[in-house]
Amino acid sequence: MSFLPEDLNTDLVDLHCHSTASDGILSPTELVSRAKSQGVTLMALTDHDTVGGVAEAQAAGDQLGITVATGIEFSSLWGRRSVHIVGLNIDPASARLREAIALREELREERAERIAERLHKRGFEGALKGGRAIAGDSVLGRPHFARWLVEAGHVEDTARAFKRYLGAGKIGDVRVEWPQLRETVETIQSAGGTAVLAHPLKYGLTRTQLLRLLTEYHHSGGNAVELLCGRQNPTQTRELRSLMALSVGDSNAAPMHSSLGSDFHQPEQPWRELGCVRLPEDVEPVWNLWHTLHRDRPGEAISA
Repeated sequence: MSFLPEDLNTDLVDLHCHSTASDGILSPTELVSRAKSQGVTLMALTDHDTVGGVAEAQAAGDQLGITVATGIEFSSLWGRRSVHIVGLNIDPASARLREAIALREELREERAERIAERLHKRGFEGALKGGRAIAGDSVLGRPHFARWLVEAGHVEDTARAFKRYLGAGKIGDVRVEWPQLRETVETIQSAGGTAVLAHPLKYGLTRTQLLRLLTEYHHSGGNAVELLCGRQNPTQTRELRSLMALSVGDSNAAPMHSSLGSDFHQPEQPWRELGCVRLPEDVEPVWNLWHTLHRDRPGEAISA
């Protein structure tokens, strides 16, 4: 277990990024080093459905002088739609968190086998073995199959792999019965963490649908939303802020707090480079929740 300092340096923050523990290109150590070179002062490693890289990232952060908060990006469902919930400042030793991770590992393995079976029927033999070889000890996901398709010479690049075989509506788009949104929020909070609705603008929702998602998320106990995920249109950011306010309803209710991150997976993507965005000055940042927790519990460190 690690602890966040009370005097967090929030000059440049990135609370959503990925390493080789899931589907990122850089190791946790390499990721933290790159964040440091970009000027990031506070970051969270939020690999998909795993905390396997957190200890290494925090060790690198201690050496380089950058605060690394514990994090995870949980796959979940809102009704029948897949949505992601980031957990920040969590206790990796939490029994309920471990159970939730183990369940998702089983679901991911089942999905991987089904994806490989579909690719095999399409004429791509050896997809499961190839994907596992690329994933190594990390969580096996579609990006690993995409890289295998490239290495095997079936497609020119991973973007084409998703466009032809692995993206929405393609043969590799296998539906998974992830835990529902409310259960996911409760799991994160039971581990002492803060739940953050990840990249709400990337689900392809209408304005009405997005407002309903934000409202149901808030009613499920969620109190932070990823206002910025990589570089995005300022008009979209303003619209999301408006919907966040509407989702709370009561004018006397506490506002939804805002988080941000690059969703970094690999270099050479400047639109989601580590530390590429900053929150507007007039929003409530998610780390204020951690400060509040610290003040409310004098003499205790903030558990991560």
